[in-house]
Amino acid sequence: MPRPVNGSAPASRDPRPYDARRRQAAAEATRQAVLVAAHELFSTRGYAGTSVADVARAAGVAVDTVYASVGRKPRLLLAVHDLVLGEGAVPSDVRQRAYVQRVRAAPDARTKIAVYAEAMGRLLPRTAPLLDALRSAAATDDECAAVWTELSERRAANMRLLAADLRATGELRDDFTDEEVADLVWSLNGPEYFGLVSSRGRGPEEYAALLADVLTRVLLR
Repeated sequence: MPRPVNGSAPASRDPRPYDARRRQAAAEATRQAVLVAAHELFSTRGYAGTSVADVARAAGVAVDTVYASVGRKPRLLLAVHDLVLGEGAVPSDVRQRAYVQRVRAAPDARTKIAVYAEAMGRLLPRTAPLLDALRSAAATDDECAAVWTELSERRAANMRLLAADLRATGELRDDFTDEEVADLVWSLNGPEYFGLVSSRGRGPEEYAALLADVLTRVLLR
């Protein structure tokens, strides 16, 4: 065995090397627990009635862990919103959402619209209260206002993707631009319109049927 130089001890090896994957898995599990707790509390108590401390307590973590894993309260609500839309254990990119993949796989524009409308009828009853709460908070909270604007613009961008998908079928009216198609869908899938339809006594399935009918009649040749 070589002798240590200048009397220094040989470098020792860590018997428990750092496991990045294990740490990442633990962080993802913590984030998921936070989002599940936040979803439950936002759904039952509302945005104003839920504090970050409440979420931390329900998730079994420290308040600082909530901030580190997700962010402040507006970001927490946004992440819960994305979790609901993803219909999975964690928030997902729009292209990875199951209903988006079903829309893109549909063979024609009428079927794409029907699949999309059915998904909105299923999801908006869960997301609209979250969005309404965020919009209300945005009136007095600058951070909520920034998140609300970000989400609105993101929704508009997603609708442009849907418009392009519909355009590719060759069945859209030529006198509508993709931007106009996206704006129409954006307005009809918003919490404002869904709330108006619901206030007239129409249930989610009726909303979905109405949405599909309007989009089909207006957008297709």
